This record gives sequence, structure tokens and C-alpha cells, in this order.
Amino acid sequence: MIDKSKVFLIIGGVLVLIAAFLFGSRLLNSSTASTATSQIKDTVMNQSNDVTRKEKKESMKEDIREIYLAGGCFWGVEEYFSRVAGVADAVSGYANGKGSTTKYELISQTGHAETVKVTYDKNQISLREILLHYFRIIDPTSVNKQGNDRGTQYRTGVYYTDKEDSKVIEEVFDEQAKKFDLPLAVEKGALENFVEAEEYHQDYLKKNPNGYCHINVNQASYPVIDESLYHKPSDEEIKKMLTAEEYAVTQKNDTERAFSNRYWDKFDEGIYVDIVTGEPLFSSKDKFDSGCGWPSFSKPISPDVATYKDDHSFNMVRTEVRSRVGDSHLGHVFTDGPKDKGGLRYCINSLSITFIPKAEMESKGYGYLLDYV
Repeated sequence: MIDKSKVFLIIGGVLVLIAAFLFGSRLLNSSTASTATSQIKDTVMNQSNDVTRKEKKESMKEDIREIYLAGGCFWGVEEYFSRVAGVADAVSGYANGKGSTTKYELISQTGHAETVKVTYDKNQISLREILLHYFRIIDPTSVNKQGNDRGTQYRTGVYYTDKEDSKVIEEVFDEQAKKFDLPLAVEKGALENFVEAEEYHQDYLKKNPNGYCHINVNQASYPVIDESLYHKPSDEEIKKMLTAEEYAVTQKNDTERAFSNRYWDKFDEGIYVDIVTGEPLFSSKDKFDSGCGWPSFSKPISPDVATYKDDHSFNMVRTEVRSRVGDSHLGHVFTDGPKDKGGLRYCINSLSITFIPKAEMESKGYGYLLDYV
């Protein structure tokens, strides 16, 4: 007769092995999902956006403004802003150090920060938009460090020459500060002692396309969509404004039926916005027929408007897509999309989005996105 204690030890050992297997599988799935989500974000960021812009009128002298932005190595910051619509010029230099003369080899001693002078047409782009672009490409809580570069010369800062600009700067800083647990490490104040950098630094990445850059300059081709323009209503208000099916999908992560929804086979020109907040999410330019029965897109209209979560529901490992402001459940993103469009397939519920025809975009407040349709 087998000793009872031995039986219990054997059973206990088997249970431990089973638990370890299940826990290990969960960790593996979690790691796999996190890696997939990270890869999806990188893929979207690395895609350049083909934009057909209308010919702009020549800027009048009185419409030209300037702002000075320190964002780490100025090669990348200069290249990024040179690609932003409405920016007339971007020049690398050194700012807010001791004395009115310095050079690259001395800035660690003179205390200057690598800074880009951004000249722009206020009728084509606002200072607020410039600053939203700026916060898109920096780590605002990092002290004296951006990317791989360390030192006081790589600190972040926004420096103005027009005192009136300080109101907009303060407003944007206050909004950005609410997004982080750590305080902002970005300086703000009047410009002092700007010195234009040596000629070999100017347009560095145009001269050296494979040169070092700590930011993804492709992001400049995507529109900045100001989240302050869109607001999420209370849950009670959302219940009143949506149908029961729309509420179930956007708020309870439900899924509509394939091939029997309102947008799966619609390809008219326009944009698709969050049904809850109206925040722009997708462009008809990026919509394609995937054969899955749901609206499919190769990317969001801007990387900023989509958030991602690992989804382990229904015993699957997937990446969920949600809207930024409304936190609405939109659908999932997969890596089986068209290779010539980046390889992603955003599989989206029609019940989560509203279509705005191109002809109505201007009247409904989306005219600034017409170039992206």
C-alpha cells in the first residue's frame, strides 16, 4: 500500500507542473502580444504619408513668425520642421547660454542648448500647432538627455522673441504636464544669445540622408490633430447619443457582424471619426478591401489618435485599437495587410465610427484635413 504522504507529494508535484505550464504560457502570450503591439506602433511611425498639398500663396512679410526650439540633437529637429507644412525655414543654432558667441566645440562650456530657429507663416500654421509637433518628437520629462545624447547642450526648451507667444506656450505646457507623472523638464522663456551653427550642421540630414537622427522625421508628414478640440461625454450622455449596438461596441468591447455593417464596402472620399467624440481617426485614402467583412485601413490618419492594448480575450492574442480622446473600442490591428501599404490591417467596427464626406469636411470643422484625403 502506497504511503498517503507520497501520494500527496506526487499530486502536489503534478499540480505545480501544470500551474507552471499555464503561467509560463500566459507570460509567453503576454510577451508575444506586447512585442506585436510595439512592432505595430513602430510600423505606423516609420511610414511616410503621401500628401498632395494645394499650392500655397506666397507668404507676406507681416505674416512671418519665429520660435526657437531645443529638442536634443538639432540635426533631427531641423529636418523634422523643414518638412512641416507652413514652416518657411528651419536653421540650426545654439541658444540661451552665456555670451553671444560660441561654437560646437564650446557649447558645453558656454551653456548653450542645440536649438532650431523655426520660421513659419501664421496663416498656414499656428504657434500652437508648431508646439504640438514639438511635443510629439521630444521626451519632455528627460533632463539633459534626448535619444542617445546626454549633456546640458541636449536639454529641451522653447524660447520666444515675441512676449505675446508666452500665453500660447504656457497653455500648451499646462496641457502637456497633465499627461505625465513626472514634471516637465522643458525650459520656457525669452530667447537669449542665439548663435547660428556652423554651415556643416545646416541641412545635415539632407546632405547625409543616412546620418544620425534621434527622432523619426517621417512623423512630420502626419497632421497634428489637436485633442483639445474633442471631448468625451459622460457615460449617461453617451447612452443617450448612441444606439444600444453602438454603445455595446464602443463602451463594452463588443463586435458587430461581418458583411452586414454600414461601412465595410464603402469607399467614398472622406474621413472616419470617432462616433463618440468626433475625433478624426481614418482617411478614405488608406481604406482597402481586405475581404474580412469589416472596414479595413492600412493606418490611422495620424499615429497620435490611436492607442493600443494587448487583448487576450477568446483565448487569442490580439492587439486592440482604441481612440485617443474617447477611449472607444474600435477593433483590432493585424499584420496581414498590404505589404505596399506597410503591412498592417486595421479591422474596425462600423459602429465605432462616423463617415464625413469630403464635400462636408470644411463645413463640419475638418477642412484642415482635406490634404490627407
